[in-house]
Amino acid sequence: MPICTQRDLPAKEILEKENIFVMDETRAMHQDIRPISIAILNLMPLKEDTELQLLRSLSNTPLQVDITFLAVESHEAKNTSISHLNKFYQVFGDVKNRRFDGLIITGAPVELMEFEEVDYWDELCDIMDWSKTNVTSTMHLCWGAQAGLYYHYGIKKHILDHKVFGIFEHHVRNRRVPLVRGFDDLFMAPHSRNTENLTSDIRAVEDLTILAESDEVGVFLAIADEGRRIFVMGHPEYDRITLDKEYKRDMEKGIDIALPKNYYPNDDSDKRPNLQWRAHGNALYSNWLNYYVYQQTPYDFIDTAGIVGK
Repeated sequence: MPICTQRDLPAKEILEKENIFVMDETRAMHQDIRPISIAILNLMPLKEDTELQLLRSLSNTPLQVDITFLAVESHEAKNTSISHLNKFYQVFGDVKNRRFDGLIITGAPVELMEFEEVDYWDELCDIMDWSKTNVTSTMHLCWGAQAGLYYHYGIKKHILDHKVFGIFEHHVRNRRVPLVRGFDDLFMAPHSRNTENLTSDIRAVEDLTILAESDEVGVFLAIADEGRRIFVMGHPEYDRITLDKEYKRDMEKGIDIALPKNYYPNDDSDKRPNLQWRAHGNALYSNWLNYYVYQQTPYDFIDTAGIVGK
C-alpha cells in the first residue's frame, strides 16, 4: 500500500522515480480502506530532505499511510521557503482537535541549548501533552528523543566531549519486544549529535525499557507505556549521503569536525559511503507502524486513553 501525500509535494516525484508507491489525496479518497494517519512534526532545518527520508522509511508496509506534516508556529524557519511551509504544512492549532494513529517528532539542531531556552519549547510541550490523549503511539528521534525523555521523565541530557558522528554498531537487548522483530543481534545505525542521555538515567526509570544500545555511544532505542512512547537516539531514516553532506558542509565552514566513523570506505571522503543501516531502519519503522500503530488503533479512532484502558 502507498504513502499518501499532497499531489505536488516535491518528495512525491522523487519517491515515484524510486518505484515507491505514492498516492495523492484525491485518489486516496476513493480507497475503501481505513488509512493509518501519521503526523510528522518536522523540526529539522532542511525540511524537504527530512520529508523524503521519513517517507521512504514509512513506505515499506502493506498499509496505506496518510501523512500530515506539522511545523511549529513559535519559530521562523530559515532553510525552508515560506511558500513550501504554507502549502504543505499545518501547525498545532490546525490539528489539536484531531486524533492521529502515530506521531513522529524529529530531531533539531538545538541540542547545545537548554530545553527551556529553545524558542518553541513551550509549544513542543503542549504537543507532547496533547499526544498523550490524541495519538496512539509517538516516535521521538534524536533531539526529539532527548526532549521527550526530559518532558515525560525528567531525564537530562549531557554535553559530550566530542561529537558522536558516524555509523555505529548496536546490540539488541530485548528480542521479545515486537519493535525489534527481525533485527540481527548486531546492527548498524547513524548518529549525529553532541549530547547524550546517560544509560543509567534511563535504566532508573521503571517505565522505560532499553531495546538496543551500543558499547560505544550508549542507548539507541527505548520504549515506554507498551509502545505509546518510543525513543530513538540516532537517525535510522538517514539516506546514504546525509552524513557526507553534513561533514562537507561543516568542513567548508571551517568547523573542526572529525570524519564520520565507519562511514567512508577506507575513511576516504572522496569515496561513495557504504549503506549499512537501511534494512534495520526499514524494519524499525515497519514494526512501529504494524505493531504499535495499526494493531493498536480500532477502525473508528477513539480516545487513545480508552484504548490503553486508562
